[in-house]
Amino acid sequence: MTLDKIKTGNGGVITAVGGTGALRRRLLDMGLTPKTRVHVRKVAPMGDPIEISLRGYELTLRREDAGKIEVEEEVQV
Repeated sequence: MTLDKIKTGNGGVITAVGGTGALRRRLLDMGLTPKTRVHVRKVAPMGDPIEISLRGYELTLRREDAGKIEVEEEVQV
């Protein structure tokens, strides 16, 4: 499953970061690395961008970029 498909309030663990070249490097530099826990905090009213929480800070990503990040979802109870 990709990060853009996770519902607000749920999260998971990053398994792979896709993309190529500068985009992939930028995602990795922002801390979106495999085995990192992420939590979807908010989604804008029109669905783009997405606010996520990871490594103790909040990050806002475009839905297109979030679609390149593979995540193993963990549903909150």
